[in-house]
Amino acid sequence: MENFEELRIGLFGIGLEAYWSQFPGLEARLRGYLGVVARRLAGHGQRRRVIDLGLVDSPAKALATAHAARREDLDILVLHVTTYALSSTVLPIVRRAGIPVLLLNLQPDSALDYGSFNALKDRTAMTGEWLAYCSACPVPEIANVFARAGIPFHQVTGMLEGDRECWLEIEAWIAAAQVRHTLEHCRLGLMGHYYSGMLDIATDLTRFCAIFGVQIEMLEVDELSAIRLALDEFSIAQKRDQILAAFDVQPDCTTEELLRAARTAAALDRFTAMHQLGAMAYYYKGSGIAANEDTMSSIILGASILTDRGIPVAGEYEVKNALAMKIMDAFGAGGAFTEYYAIDFTDDVILMGHDGPGHSAIAEGRTKVRPLDVYHGKVGQGLSVEMTVKHGPVTLLSVVEDQIHGYKFVCAHGESVHGPILEIGNTNSRYSFAPGARRFVESWTSQGPAHHCAIGLGHIGSKIEKLAKLLEIGFVQIC
Repeated sequence: MENFEELRIGLFGIGLEAYWSQFPGLEARLRGYLGVVARRLAGHGQRRRVIDLGLVDSPAKALATAHAARREDLDILVLHVTTYALSSTVLPIVRRAGIPVLLLNLQPDSALDYGSFNALKDRTAMTGEWLAYCSACPVPEIANVFARAGIPFHQVTGMLEGDRECWLEIEAWIAAAQVRHTLEHCRLGLMGHYYSGMLDIATDLTRFCAIFGVQIEMLEVDELSAIRLALDEFSIAQKRDQILAAFDVQPDCTTEELLRAARTAAALDRFTAMHQLGAMAYYYKGSGIAANEDTMSSIILGASILTDRGIPVAGEYEVKNALAMKIMDAFGAGGAFTEYYAIDFTDDVILMGHDGPGHSAIAEGRTKVRPLDVYHGKVGQGLSVEMTVKHGPVTLLSVVEDQIHGYKFVCAHGESVHGPILEIGNTNSRYSFAPGARRFVESWTSQGPAHHCAIGLGHIGSKIEKLAKLLEIGFVQIC
């Protein structure tokens, strides 16, 4: 069976066939450089495969490589510029592949040894040595052709060896390509309907699928309720035990409510597996049909468990934020569902959170489970999660409607900081931002985001920006 989780990286180098007979050993040396790049791109134990398309040095080889690139079903094409080469050997490959291009302008090391170089007696040998360092030479020519052909490309300039900054940048591009690949293979389930009146979260699903590559699966609450009611007692008890082990269940949570939440959580596991979901957004009033009301008022704990497992669940039918959460999680940063709660002008921080789901993997300590007598603005009552995002650097991400590109990413770097929170049975954290709370809120809202966003650990704005470029959408970083 084909492995669709694997990122397929096409790699090729370029040279000029006329050089090989003129400068003995140059071709082998450049192929060695290409081998170094192939090994570095492959990584260790990562879900990626490098398809080495070889050293392209003539129009005939360019045409053959162009067809090979198409056959290999590549996700990203990496062009390693080893020495001067004709742009006519590059364009056919890139045109036919039709995928994002990363151009690597990597010298063997920091500089030529001028003393040794100038001491060479043979000027032909001198030229051959120079050509082994001449990767920058054809880059303007290639860029010119790409620009005139309307082909977007991305580039990294640096050294083949001993250049940590350069290789971190290359890895960030590959990570962004991996997330793009993940989105293209993600089935996003939509269950229920929009929360009435929230015009900010409504979106064009056709454009959404066209830009991000996700597949939409429309789901029925009735089906989840039916699965829930058909569960045997053993499955419910097993899920209850998992909840007790994974969460800090508070003493005021009744056995009845815990079993009700466990039943829904177990049903959600089966439901998402049946539909092969990679993410989900839901909202349903659940009013008038007792089975559905029972399901929807006990869903938060099960939704939190799925989010912990890399299947992010967004409440209030927040389609765009389900995607933001998936992106953050695919980057390894987590991805918790959040919105503005209040501003603490005294401490110059912003309180943010939501009534669930939470993401325990990015929590400060264990996530608490508390009972609520009412879900504000929603039908029902039941168990909810209370957590604070780990103290330290965080990134906020919002997927925003954009009239120019269809969508754009708006992100910000901040800090999750210690201090009092609202102990109301919801996720809740305190965040500080470099511009200050007042200016940050104004700058963020000026970009027109929906009122929800996703938050994850670390400062990963540069990776998100690369993903935006691969998707050819807009990007704004507030701070």
